[in-house]
Amino acid sequence: MRKGLSKLFHSVGLNGFLLGIFAAIGLAALFPDLGSSESSLPWKPVIQKGIALLFFFYGLKLDPSQIVSGLRNWKLHILVQMTTFLGFPLLTMGLVSFFPGLDPAFALGISYLGALPSTVSASVVLVSIAGGNVPAAIFNASISSLFGVVFTPIWMRLSGGEVAGELDLWSSIVDLQKLVVHPVLLGLLLHRFLFPKIKPYVNRLKYLDQTVILTIVFTTFSESFSQKIFASFSWLNLGGLALFMLAILILVFGILFFLVRLLSFSREDQIAALFCGSTKSLVHGVAMGKVLFPSSAILGLVLLPVMVYHLQQLILGSILAKSFEKNKP
Repeated sequence: MRKGLSKLFHSVGLNGFLLGIFAAIGLAALFPDLGSSESSLPWKPVIQKGIALLFFFYGLKLDPSQIVSGLRNWKLHILVQMTTFLGFPLLTMGLVSFFPGLDPAFALGISYLGALPSTVSASVVLVSIAGGNVPAAIFNASISSLFGVVFTPIWMRLSGGEVAGELDLWSSIVDLQKLVVHPVLLGLLLHRFLFPKIKPYVNRLKYLDQTVILTIVFTTFSESFSQKIFASFSWLNLGGLALFMLAILILVFGILFFLVRLLSFSREDQIAALFCGSTKSLVHGVAMGKVLFPSSAILGLVLLPVMVYHLQQLILGSILAKSFEKNKP
C-alpha cells in the first residue's frame, strides 16, 4: 500500500519538484538579498524570457487537431470550464467575504487561486490512473490554460481588495499577451513542423518548467523575507490557512460529484470532470502571478494559498484516483 501510494504520488508530481520548492523557499529565507530586487543579478529579464520560453513549448506540445476533435463532448467541457472560471471564483470570493477575519493578503491569494486555470499534467495523470476519459481531460486542461490568460486577470480585477483594486487590467493583459499568449500561439503554429523533432525529448521539457518556477519562487520569497513580510504570521496562522484550503478542495469535489451524478455522465466523464474541475495550476499561478503582481513581496503572500492547495490536491487526488482504480468495473 505504502509503495503503491509512493509511486502514485511520484507520477502526479509529488516528488523532487515540490521538495525543490521547499528548498527554494528555505534558500530565500537564508539568503534573502541574493534574490531580492537589491541583488546585482539580472533576475527580471531572465525570468521574463524563461516564462515566454515555457509557454512557447507548452503551445508547441498542443496538437490543434486533438483540440478540434475534443469539441464533441461539449456538455462535459462546459461543466469543467464553468466550474473552473465561474463556479470556483465565485465560491472562493464568497468564502473570503464570509470570513472577514482572514488576513487580506491570504484573502487575495485565495481569490487568485479560484481564478486560475486547471492544472495540465496532474489532472490528466489522475484521470488516467482512475480510468477516466483521458482525451477529454487533455482537451479541458489545454483549453483551460488558454482561457486563463483572459479570465484570470479579469477575475482578479473584479475580486476587490486594496491590492487587487490597484491592478492595471489592460496593462496586465498586454503583458500576458507578450509573455504567454504570443508564445503559446507561436508554438501552436509551429507544432506541425517542430514537434516531431522535439518529441523524443518532450519529457525533459519539464525540467525547463521546473527551473523557471523555482527561480520565480526563490526571487519572490527572497523579496518577501527581505521586507520581513512573514514576520507577523505564526504557525497557527499557516495551519488555519491549510485547513481553509483543504475545506475548499473537499467542497469543490463534493459539488462536482453531485453535478456529474445529476447530469448522468458516464463513469469516465465523471472522473474527468472531478479532476479537471477541482485542480488548479501552480505553474500558471506562479508564471501569471509574476505579471499580475509586480511586487515580489506581495506575490509571496498571494502564492502561499496556491502552493498549499497544490500540495493538497495532489495528495487527496492521488487517494481518490487509487480508489477509483480499485473500484473499476
